[in-house]
Amino acid sequence: MTVLEFLYHTVPGRLCLKVLTAPAISRSCGRFLDSPVSSRLISPFAKKNQIHLDDYLLDDVHSFNDFFSRKIRPELRPVDMDPSHLAAPCDGLLSVWKIQRDTVLPVKQSHYTISSLLRDSRLAARYEGGYCFVFRLCVNHYHRYSYVDSGRKSATRRIEGVLHTVRPVALREFPVFTENSREYTLIQSPALGTLLQMEVGAMLVGRIVNHDDACLVHRGQEKGFFQYGGSTIIVLAEKDAVSVRHDLLKHSKMGVETPVKMGEYIAFEKLDKKTHS
Repeated sequence: MTVLEFLYHTVPGRLCLKVLTAPAISRSCGRFLDSPVSSRLISPFAKKNQIHLDDYLLDDVHSFNDFFSRKIRPELRPVDMDPSHLAAPCDGLLSVWKIQRDTVLPVKQSHYTISSLLRDSRLAARYEGGYCFVFRLCVNHYHRYSYVDSGRKSATRRIEGVLHTVRPVALREFPVFTENSREYTLIQSPALGTLLQMEVGAMLVGRIVNHDDACLVHRGQEKGFFQYGGSTIIVLAEKDAVSVRHDLLKHSKMGVETPVKMGEYIAFEKLDKKTHS
């Protein structure tokens, strides 16, 4: 039995879980991971997760959290700038689901509703019939993220919660995305309608760090970053706003997450008559 199976599948484990998922515990872990002492963890972590250090800008790395939120060399994440395309906001494992009757089926059979995710039934109704893109980031992924498109963004709304892991073992047991601390903003895209972009924290993620208040933003511009732990980004698109890449829909229906990279094209404007592969 793994540690996560013990925590989520046994009575003693669930008692421990109540402590571990408290935001105060994540904040305490975050303080340690911000300290210079934590830099000793960097080398074994990079080796274990096969992280290629030459791909990153490491001059300002003085702690483990500095390393975890490291910046990648920009030439390694080119952004699709076609205004009719929707670009992935991050590296991660992507599932895409049609939003029907407020219910989404994300990774590994964990059900939740858009209204409980947003805690706003009126806003949730705007996305009925649209698409929900779920990007699951593992610890080996790049943990900075960008805006999915250009446009005017709203102020960020934060929803407090506990901090579960986003690994499948937790997704089977709890409505993780509606219990975890999360932040979201709306982006008024000229071509793709009102997009909603949300960041979801996870166990031992001390901080979701978003940069901007309400302002004009640009596709590919850095929106923020996560500090230590697995995490998730969710993007909602309105009905008839986009058509999703066929392979992403096919894999999602099979229960398979598709690896994507930040800036990669994942959907296109529905009214676009050009041929897309």
